[in-house]
Amino acid sequence: MDETTISDEDRIRDGFAGQRMVVVPRPVVRETLTQPVTSRLLVTDAGFFPHAARHGRSRPDGAHQHILMVCTDGSGWCRMPGGRHTVERGDAVLIPAGSAHEYAASASDPWTLWWMHVIGIDAAELVQTAHASAAGPVSHLRDPAPVASLISQTVDALDMGTAGGALRAAGAAWHALALVAANRRRVRGPEPSSVERAVEHLRATTPKRTSVEALAALVGLGVSQFSALFREHVGVPPLRYQSDLRMARARELLDTTDQPVAAIARSCGYDDALYFTRQFTRTHGLSPTAFRQRAH
Repeated sequence: MDETTISDEDRIRDGFAGQRMVVVPRPVVRETLTQPVTSRLLVTDAGFFPHAARHGRSRPDGAHQHILMVCTDGSGWCRMPGGRHTVERGDAVLIPAGSAHEYAASASDPWTLWWMHVIGIDAAELVQTAHASAAGPVSHLRDPAPVASLISQTVDALDMGTAGGALRAAGAAWHALALVAANRRRVRGPEPSSVERAVEHLRATTPKRTSVEALAALVGLGVSQFSALFREHVGVPPLRYQSDLRMARARELLDTTDQPVAAIARSCGYDDALYFTRQFTRTHGLSPTAFRQRAH
């Protein structure tokens, strides 16, 4: 993997097919840094770059924020004052704020990255702890999917564009950084299966729906291969499994709360209560109201 195969002029920052990226406006960042909780840890940027051919950045003066990158497929490299490091599938890279750095995707096997930029006292302490644990900026995660999943949740939260979204993003980011800091692994070893990692992500993010393409990228597989493996091991396609999770949540709420059906629909990820009722009836043979009344 020769870093000279991609010239500085040919590197690109973003614009990859299927990418997701949220950049919080800097006036909003300054305001949010004055609020409780987010003054200690704030996510300013986050995203997902699948198969990011020609991706790369050079920051001789470093960035204003700490940077976490998680590679779930492909490979690349990064260079910091301590030297050059190869980055492969399952590796997490932590770059402290103000540290000069350069990184790029492999020309022959470009990486898929989940990434975020964070600032605040808690962020600085977590990054420092992670560096001490790994004895450097790169550590290998036995299972990168939980950290990638948390970054995905961070992107979703920032997309809300609200103070509550900033808080949710801060919580997910804190958890992601803590997992990397607690990792203490620099060597590669057996990993959970791709299907196990995908199922864990879906359970953690219910009722949000995740596309099959995003799930496949999360675990570093092609869409066709992932879909076939998921159906083989779980027994149903990924989208059906997500619907089953949401319906399980709906049954729980119908049995344990007095919430209106419309509120339960929203809690389970359905904006349209009528569509939710049709789906529930098709699945259970009873409408939500009849299901709730069945034991009375």
